[in-house]
Amino acid sequence: MEERTTWDLTYFYKDRDGFLQDLAKVKGVGDELASFAGKLSDEDKLAEFLRLDKAANVLIARLYFYASMGSDLNKKDVTKSEDLAKVQVALEELGSKTSFEAPELLSLGEERIMAFLDAHKDLQEYRFSMKKLFRGKDHVLSADKEKLLSAYSPLLSEARQLYSMLTVADREMAKARLSDGEVEVTMSNWSSLIKKAKTAEDRQAIFTALYKYYDERKNAYAEIYNLGLKGQLATMRGRGYKSILDTHLYDDAIPEKVFSSLIEVASTHTQPLHEYYDLRAKALGLKKHRSYDRFLPLAESEASYTYEQAKQTFFDSIKEFPADFQAKAHEVLKPGFVDVYPADGKRTGAYSNGGYDFHPYILLNFNGELNDVFTLAHESGHSMHTLYAEEHQPTLLQDYTIFVAEIASTFNEHNLVDYLLKSDSLTKQDKIFLLQKEIDEIVSTFYRQTLFAHFERDIAKMAEEGQPINYVVLSKKMTELYALYYGIDIEEEGLKPLVWAYIPHLFYTPFYVYQYATSFTSSMLIYKRVKEKVPGAFDSYIRLLSSGGNDYPVEQVKRAGVDLTTKEPFLAVVERMEELVRKLKALLN
Repeated sequence: MEERTTWDLTYFYKDRDGFLQDLAKVKGVGDELASFAGKLSDEDKLAEFLRLDKAANVLIARLYFYASMGSDLNKKDVTKSEDLAKVQVALEELGSKTSFEAPELLSLGEERIMAFLDAHKDLQEYRFSMKKLFRGKDHVLSADKEKLLSAYSPLLSEARQLYSMLTVADREMAKARLSDGEVEVTMSNWSSLIKKAKTAEDRQAIFTALYKYYDERKNAYAEIYNLGLKGQLATMRGRGYKSILDTHLYDDAIPEKVFSSLIEVASTHTQPLHEYYDLRAKALGLKKHRSYDRFLPLAESEASYTYEQAKQTFFDSIKEFPADFQAKAHEVLKPGFVDVYPADGKRTGAYSNGGYDFHPYILLNFNGELNDVFTLAHESGHSMHTLYAEEHQPTLLQDYTIFVAEIASTFNEHNLVDYLLKSDSLTKQDKIFLLQKEIDEIVSTFYRQTLFAHFERDIAKMAEEGQPINYVVLSKKMTELYALYYGIDIEEEGLKPLVWAYIPHLFYTPFYVYQYATSFTSSMLIYKRVKEKVPGAFDSYIRLLSSGGNDYPVEQVKRAGVDLTTKEPFLAVVERMEELVRKLKALLN
């Protein structure tokens, strides 16, 4: 019997009727939670409230996983989109009905709340969230003001919705005229078209076709970005944060020097990046290396894989690790929990979902290339992280922060590269391909994401100072930073200065992307310690995965052997980049 390669969402609900029945319960649960307003000083009421709050969180998680994943399987299915929208509305209403919680708990005082938790052993999982609440007490307003803010919260996220509508829902098909005919250019296929393009003129035509859409709407995109900045400014001023950056770092207690050290090291150690691009230009015979030429391979990997072969390659790569680690890898790839192949209407890309004691799910768009094997290993890392957290943490402490989320995924990728490089059957072309992949990972995850974080920081400062923000300002800043980091004048590429409009994270989740760089840095150093068999290194790594969200992320990473409050970890990434470029240069000569 052929193994299932699609999701089985009956794990959540047997059918849509079950989903709708649970969705209908949310209003009643919200009303019941709202009835506790003004009563949390009564310890019995507080205990009852927290237990109901946990049940509400699990209920919403189940509804959201079912609706969002169902929608991702077919974006053309209007019913599934409506179901997801209903869950999002229910979540907003629940937040509004419980807006009294933080001010009321703060009024009771930290000492009293911690004594209460000491007396209720079944509520220990609330201890860390209460610790965070009291740490941030200066940024919590009165109950009336919190209720007012919760009513306005949908407006604060309006920039995200506008960007999505303009970029996805209203997007028109772009076409590029190439030397061998006309092609349709989309967000999902343009990089593969660049790879296959026969001439520099064709690559420019593909790039221009994609970016023309942003150029024709550059004023609208700039205003949407401005709208997001205004929302962040309102939060900063209304809640008393010292800067927009502070509003994004404070909750997870990320020291600002982690952010500033990352930018300082990446922006002042760009020589290996410049050398790599010069090396690429020479190897590819390019007069000038354009930013979009990054998709051109220095070597082609002829390897192709079935899904079963890809899984086995990943399993073989981790055979030196303990049995429990291997067992979790097999568990997360069980049939029904992985949606493997592309399909009409299916969301592009890949991700892992999980938490709240639910088994993690993986979305792939597997095409049988070596890159797909890496994607499988990457997403399996996320799901394994979730399993470790669920095994060792109570329900509300399983959800780990974005700051540590990419550690397990990229750890698996580092290991897979090493495993493949040990193969006796590797050709010179295979070695070049793998070296390029590892270098490109540093370029895209460390340098590129830090460049975007640098952009966010500088533009946010301008907004705080009351300077006007328009498409000219945004494009000029991007041009400056590309020259600094890449040594490339993107104005020569025509529309490339509009890259700020192309990056969805800058609109959806401000000050998010720097965490890709910190996670990558952490995983690289943790993997190095494990590879070198530093005593206790693997155990401390597993403890990190098992800790879920039970502490502040910088402290979690520090216990795994990486202190991101110093520059040394970031300098180690630069040194690794230098080493890999030297190896690549030797192979290409």
